[in-house]
Amino acid sequence: MSNKKQVRRNKGSKSNLSKRQALRAERKKKKLQQRILIIGSILVVALVITGLIIIPSNQNVNEQVNSISEITPNNYQTANGTSIGNPDAVVKIQLFEDFKCSACQSYQQNIEPLVIEELAEKGRILYTFHQFPFMDDQTSFKDSDNAALASECAAEQNRFWDYKDILFANMNFILGEFNDEKLFAMAEFLNLDKKEFETCYNEGRYLDKINIDIQLSQDLEVNGTPSLLINGENITPGRVPTFDQILARVEEIEASQ
Repeated sequence: MSNKKQVRRNKGSKSNLSKRQALRAERKKKKLQQRILIIGSILVVALVITGLIIIPSNQNVNEQVNSISEITPNNYQTANGTSIGNPDAVVKIQLFEDFKCSACQSYQQNIEPLVIEELAEKGRILYTFHQFPFMDDQTSFKDSDNAALASECAAEQNRFWDYKDILFANMNFILGEFNDEKLFAMAEFLNLDKKEFETCYNEGRYLDKINIDIQLSQDLEVNGTPSLLINGENITPGRVPTFDQILARVEEIEASQ
């Protein structure tokens, strides 16, 4: 009898165990469902918040890409294409830049006006710009290349320096900001011949000239932008020179003549 009772107890224990396991499984199932609902709700809220952040951000990016920051055009008397100043000056300054370069933008806004006004326009130097577009080499957005080509087409109408200014005024580190539409709009703002500018740009009229500048940068061992060479010498390798440093070197050369 004891054996039979034991068997019945075992059967009862197994039955009770099965019921407890079923209850636990049911509780786990309900907890899992609750967790899924909570996580799903959190994800929905997160997506809504992200959407609220990203949509205005995208709208802001589109506005920056499509809008134009205006400039006051300069009337440089000695401007000739991508050069300003005196072709017969004993001091020749070569500038290499990329239109997507932040240091170039800073140089253009803070130092270049003094170089042009105090040295080039007064006939003490010949100041020549050279294209060195490289910052878009690893992207599918060819902002540097597009801007370089557009600026050369502006130079064809002797408005390179104003176009250079408006490019840097509109450089906001956004991929695709120098698209064809915006480059054409900048030319229109400067009252360039629309048809001639667009034809020049679309046919890539100055690509060979840009490639010659790039080759020149390699020959002169220019490794970054902006790079400023005075009579072939980079006076501050790896750094942007101040106007005082540029002036001092110009005066040294003038004094040695």
